[in-house]
Amino acid sequence: MADDTPDSEIKRILEEARVIAVVGASPNPTRVSHRIAGYLLKQGFEIVPVNPVAAGEVIHGRKIVASLAEASHADVVDIFRRSEVVPEVVDAALEHLPELRTVWMQLGVRHSEAAEKAMARGVTVVQDRCPAIEMPRLGMA
Repeated sequence: MADDTPDSEIKRILEEARVIAVVGASPNPTRVSHRIAGYLLKQGFEIVPVNPVAAGEVIHGRKIVASLAEASHADVVDIFRRSEVVPEVVDAALEHLPELRTVWMQLGVRHSEAAEKAMARGVTVVQDRCPAIEMPRLGMA
């Protein structure tokens, strides 16, 4: 079940976002993270693919970096990882991304404690949603 973030807030996040760090981005075109990264680019966002296993490879013309420490200019972190690793992703985002405004957890990804930690630092959190679903649903694509 998706979180209860109001549509107006989802729309604001997506309208204001400029650079999205896609954590768990895969160079494999059959993976959802690969397709969503391409979709985000086509919608006008800049992406920074993050995946330590695939660091140095290229996805949609963008070099994959190993960590959020190398993605220092993202304002949104889109998490394609299991829920149990969300706290370490949120900690890294809070530490390394001074412009961070939103932590976005993909479909099936939720972690209430990590969400509370991010919100306590003034970061908006969206859980269990996909921007590639939300944008067309909200008439943005």
